[in-house]
Amino acid sequence: MRRSAADLSCAKDRQSLSDVFEELKGRPRCEHIVVGSLMLAAGDRAFGGLLFLFALPNVLPTPPGMSSVLGVPLILLSVQLAFGRRTPWLPGVIAHRSLKHADFVRLVERMLPLLRWLERVLKPRLALLTTPLVERLIGVLCLVLAIVLVLPIPFANIPTAAAICVLALALLASDGVGLLIGLGLSIVSLLIACGTIYAFVSAGDTVLLQLAD
Repeated sequence: MRRSAADLSCAKDRQSLSDVFEELKGRPRCEHIVVGSLMLAAGDRAFGGLLFLFALPNVLPTPPGMSSVLGVPLILLSVQLAFGRRTPWLPGVIAHRSLKHADFVRLVERMLPLLRWLERVLKPRLALLTTPLVERLIGVLCLVLAIVLVLPIPFANIPTAAAICVLALALLASDGVGLLIGLGLSIVSLLIACGTIYAFVSAGDTVLLQLAD
């Protein structure tokens, strides 16, 4: 029995984000993985999938300055989510960027265990917190977190990126409880960032006073 295009589309939509990454990982090693192809593969999960993909490397050990590079697309995606856009858009300079297949495989293999665990834990709950209006508010929150991620604030990257990851997957799962957990992580990460900034400013003021004396 032949399946219609709509049936195939629905089957794709039911595919989990981890399955999407697994499928892309299985492509021939001669290929590069283009960011734009990730958006197409993710389908209606593109916002959450891309937010998760760009945020997760900041939770893992990465070279210095990587948070600033990955933070720019996070800012663009968050703004679109805040304005209620249904499908993400990225400028060509980002959408046409590609990863070597081997590098993508290494990244996916590192994140799949965590992603699969989160997908098992998160499930549709508290529908009141998964409305379009709440999604826009989550977009605003992700925008604030992404800006913090871009700034060179010590100790703030990991909790900030972790908060974005949880919020992104909670949106995908329509999980209001997950969104509340993500909100809690966001508050903690913002407190850490503010505390770090305050500590550096206070230390700078102390040094200046000592030099003035």
